[in-house]
Order: sequence, then structure tokens, then C-alpha cells
Amino acid sequence: MDTLYTQYKPLLFTLAYQLLGSIADAEDAVQDVFLKAYGVNLEEMDHPKAYLCRMVTNRSLDQLRSAKRRRERYVGPWLPEPIPTPEGDALESVVRSDLLSYAMLVLLERLTPRERAVFVLREALCFDHSAIADLMGISESNCRKIMSRARAKAGISEEETVTAEAGAGEWVVRFMFALEQGNLDTLLALLSEDVVLLSDGGGKVLAAAHPIETRLRVARFLLGIKDKALHNKETLQAELREVNGQSALLIRTQAGIDTILLVHVEQETIRHVYLVRNPDKLRAFN
Repeated sequence: MDTLYTQYKPLLFTLAYQLLGSIADAEDAVQDVFLKAYGVNLEEMDHPKAYLCRMVTNRSLDQLRSAKRRRERYVGPWLPEPIPTPEGDALESVVRSDLLSYAMLVLLERLTPRERAVFVLREALCFDHSAIADLMGISESNCRKIMSRARAKAGISEEETVTAEAGAGEWVVRFMFALEQGNLDTLLALLSEDVVLLSDGGGKVLAAAHPIETRLRVARFLLGIKDKALHNKETLQAELREVNGQSALLIRTQAGIDTILLVHVEQETIRHVYLVRNPDKLRAFN
């Protein structure tokens, strides 16, 4: 069992994290599953990977249903907890190649728990439909229907390939320079006309209570944050880091990490801006 733990923990954590959007909840799910697995006769476990993935999926689905109710009472927009993914995988817990983009994790909030599980198993972990059907105890045809429904809810066509965030590093750097210069026109040129900004403070720090839409409003909101910091004589430092397998900005104050900023690029413009400010979701970086 110790060998199985070493071999499969990164995969299982990656699965649970993408189902739950929380590092702590994912770690709890994996630990609970291995505690239960210690009582299983290994000779009866013909396919340990499938067995453990099934247990983690079921455990995560139970947790996700409960989390859905908590998130309905959440103050402001809820965003997934970012996870550091440096080269060499310092956390030794997440499989970077099996991570969906951060923007895709946000989209997954539209799905039911079962739809989310099928989508993650298929698009992130590359399980085939028959394996997912066996793992979840459903028919293969039902699995395909659930997958089709999940893609439709996420706004992804059947022909479209789900990929990691491409070229985000260049866009984040250009975005950072535009903010540093305080140039409204330069910032507007980077943003899509229908750009949406989501800010997650969890009711614990100041954040936009509702999504901010259109590029002029988004640009003015971001520049307003910078102007307020200058007015209050706060020192803000921006640092480029890899987060969820893509480039992001870590914004520091004297107290530590204040905000993680990620962007989603579509058709050569920034379509979404995500500001994670809830201190509980910044612990992995502080």
C-alpha cells in the first residue's frame, strides 16, 4: 500500500483538486481514500489505479455536493484555489500535464458534480468512455451523453479540443507593463470588448461583489486599484510565477501575497481576468 501511495498520490490529488477546486479538500479526500484502502486485500485489487480513482471520485463527489451548498452562501464570486506548479514540481503532489487551465476550472462550476467528474476524467486524465463508465457505475452511452451535456454547458463544441492556456506568459507580461504605466489606452487594447473580471475576496478582504464587464469598466477598475494604493502610499510588487501550469501575477504588499491575477486569452485578446484575494486561498503561496 505504501508503494501504491507513492505511485498514485499525485494522480489522485490532481483528480480531487480539479473536482473540488480546493487544495485542502483534495488532500483530505486522498488521505481518507488511502486510509480506507489500507483495509483492502491487495490481491483483490486487480486494477489499483481504477479502484483508487473510483474511491477518490466518489469521495470528491460527496464533498462537492456539500461544497455547492456552501458556495451558494459565499460572499461575492467563488473562484478555485490557485495552486503553485513550479518546474520540478516542488509540491510533489500535482501532475502538471493532467491539469486543466484555470479558466476551465472556473467554467466547471457550471456543471453538476457528475458532469464535472466525467469531464475531468475525460479531458484532464484522458480516460476513455468505457473506463469512465466502469469507474462511475454507468453505461458507456450514458457517459457519452453526460460528457456531451458538460461540454455544452461549458460552451465547448464537440469538435473543440480542450487545451492548456497557450501563450499566457506573454499576455501577463504585457498586462503587467500596461498596469505599471497606468496607460488606459494600452490596457484597453489588450482587453476583449466583452471581457469579464471576477474578484474573489470571500468576504474577508475588499473585492468586487459582482462580475465587472466590458473593457472600459475592467480597465478603470484595475487602474483604480493601483491609484488607491499610490494614494495610501502602499508598496505593491508584481512577480511573475507559474500557477496552475500557466503564468500569473503574484501581487505583494508588505504583509505578503495580497492577490493572484490570472488571465484567459481568446482570439488574441484577454477575455477573462481572475483576481484571487481570499487569504484562505493564498496559503500555498505565503
